[in-house]
Amino acid sequence: MSTPGRPGALRAAIETVRTHRVAAVLVFLLFFPLLMPYQALAINILVFGLFAVGFNLLFGYTGLLSFGHAAFLGVGSYATGIAIVSGGWPWGPAVLLGIAAAALAGLLIGWLAIRTRGIYFSMVTLALAQIVYYAFYKAERWTGGENGLRGIQVPPARVLGLTFDLLNPTTKYYVILAFVAAALWFVSRLLASPFGAVMEAVRENEQRAAACGYDVARTKLLVFVLSAALCGLAGALRALHLSIVPIDSLHYLLSGQAVMMCLLGGMGTFFGPFVGAGVFLTLEDVVTNLTPHWMGVVGLVFMACVLFLPAGIWGTLVQRLERRP
Repeated sequence: MSTPGRPGALRAAIETVRTHRVAAVLVFLLFFPLLMPYQALAINILVFGLFAVGFNLLFGYTGLLSFGHAAFLGVGSYATGIAIVSGGWPWGPAVLLGIAAAALAGLLIGWLAIRTRGIYFSMVTLALAQIVYYAFYKAERWTGGENGLRGIQVPPARVLGLTFDLLNPTTKYYVILAFVAAALWFVSRLLASPFGAVMEAVRENEQRAAACGYDVARTKLLVFVLSAALCGLAGALRALHLSIVPIDSLHYLLSGQAVMMCLLGGMGTFFGPFVGAGVFLTLEDVVTNLTPHWMGVVGLVFMACVLFLPAGIWGTLVQRLERRP
């Protein structure tokens, strides 16, 4: 039997988590490896959760559905890998290069894509992403072509007297978590800023936002570039994790996975992309041991979520908690 003070306490707890959302997410992620059967899966969820966060910034908060975000994941991966393999760069600066390269790709693709709307925007992003895919596929000297880029060595790094050996799975997880934490802090600050309000205004009614004096085209382009940079960071971290960059890092199927993760978790929510990535990758890991047709099972789960949990798993949970009397 519930007590009269419990609903108020629940709302207070929800508000506290919402106010300190970055801290709440990081506390969970600090202990997340303990919940997973092995650490490689936890690292994959961390990386793809960040990838989904980047996509969610564009789709969930600005209302722009891109089918080409794998291009930015792949460009970030390849730029980081090429810097390490061909340039002999340390992995820290190589990650920064991956972010910058993805942001530049986002600027070029976004500048062309924002001239269209609706399904045409989605198709333009898909077409341009495929051009990027084939450009990297043909540049065998630098990218390895269909075999991917191999030989990414990640030697131990010393920072403030501490040695970080990324060959150790636990160390690798928490090093990647540090980058993810910085990215989540940035996204949280962005959403809480006046620019975040402009993003949501564009999502709700583009014409009204323009009538209020906001530069809609510039807002879209800036969000596109920031989204690409976050996905590039995810790609750079994935290259460090795998020590290779497979050519399918640029494939449109990964763009589709970003859409699925975002919708599974709850678009327009802060923690939803990580929930979606966790559900998707855990299902993939478990079901592939049972049947080679795992994508069919994931597809059924996705359809069930769309039909019965239209706000996504996390989004629906938050809504129901807030509506409790």
